[in-house]
Amino acid sequence: MRYERDVLSPGWQRAGKPVTVETPVSVGMVVEDPTSGFCGAVVRWENGLVVLEDRKGARRSFPFGPGFWLDGQPVSLVPPPRQRPTAPTHTASGSRVGVVGPAKVAAASRIYVEGRHDAELVEKIWGDDLRNEGVVVEFLGGIDDLPAIVAEFAPEPGRKLGVLVDHLVAGTKETRIVEQVGSAHVLITGHPFIDIWQAVRPERVGLEAWPSVPRDIEWKHGISRALGRPYASQADIAATWQWILGRVRDWRDLEPALPREVERLIDFVTT
Repeated sequence: MRYERDVLSPGWQRAGKPVTVETPVSVGMVVEDPTSGFCGAVVRWENGLVVLEDRKGARRSFPFGPGFWLDGQPVSLVPPPRQRPTAPTHTASGSRVGVVGPAKVAAASRIYVEGRHDAELVEKIWGDDLRNEGVVVEFLGGIDDLPAIVAEFAPEPGRKLGVLVDHLVAGTKETRIVEQVGSAHVLITGHPFIDIWQAVRPERVGLEAWPSVPRDIEWKHGISRALGRPYASQADIAATWQWILGRVRDWRDLEPALPREVERLIDFVTT
């Protein structure tokens, strides 16, 4: 009997046999391990293992590699390719990310923020926007320093001064000082919170609401204790703030009163 080709030529052993295809896993993919007879849907993968769940809810883990059947064909399961992280389209403040250009010369106008924690929060949320505008943010140690700062800065058209004051409410010392230094080229605003910590939505730190702290207890100590964190030293308080700050992702994690006033300041000094 004549054959169309040499039956002993290379590859004759694999002739007619199905070829194992390398296949990335995906959730819900139904595969079978013929060795054990276990058949199930992929529910997750981790540490070199793929986890299958059968129709009865039983789960088994198998190492990645060959030996599986998918739709009646042999496959070698592999993890899905890692996707490259996409570049952010918006800053933490919600502004659209523009084309990155050369560094800008600092603008003549400035923004002062009272309180170190306040300044750190402003930097985290609005830092990209302010750098894009060339606006420098200065740290204001206390409201008592404001009159001297305004006098030295000498605001004028094209050289404006914006100030974010901590806990600015009617009838307070802060309000009286602000009234003394206001002008057409100075915008002083503030937030109503007892402390900038309170500007963070409480659910971000696992609370339903910021607790009421008795007047005889320092507010940050009381809040740290309510959060189950150390509060005996200033280092403890600083660590608690960094813990809170780390849970703020963007402007949506803040109470609306703070973004509203910061945006007012940015608009004022950049217009």
